[in-house]
Amino acid sequence: MRYLLDTSALLAHHRQESGWEAVQALFEADEAEIIMACISLTEFGRRLRDLGAPETVVQETLANYQLLCTEVAPVDAATALAAFAIGCRTPRRLPLVDALIAAVAQAKGAVLVHRDAHMRAIPAELLQFNDLGTVS
Repeated sequence: MRYLLDTSALLAHHRQESGWEAVQALFEADEAEIIMACISLTEFGRRLRDLGAPETVVQETLANYQLLCTEVAPVDAATALAAFAIGCRTPRRLPLVDALIAAVAQAKGAVLVHRDAHMRAIPAELLQFNDLGTVS
């Protein structure tokens, strides 16, 4: 099975916050194909910096998570247009980064693993979700 880890899932795993065990189980599952959207590298890195991590630690953390993933998926024109469509079909405001990550999951046929309130607003018929819980 394919899983795309949203930045919120990566952060939960890294910080061992609520839901991190489910992400760890995916990393350990032989049959799991773990995907990260390329833009999560930026979003995850920026969040780590906001939390006080020095740039060298951020770079090392990002490199380590890339190694844990089967693929770091790019955002191309088709994915960008799919993100627009997802945003149009979502009843509440969906930040651009979240729409792009959701579109990558949709394009890859992957279950979107997240703990992001914005993702909960995406209609279930657009893609599969694994919601790790609430982030404050």
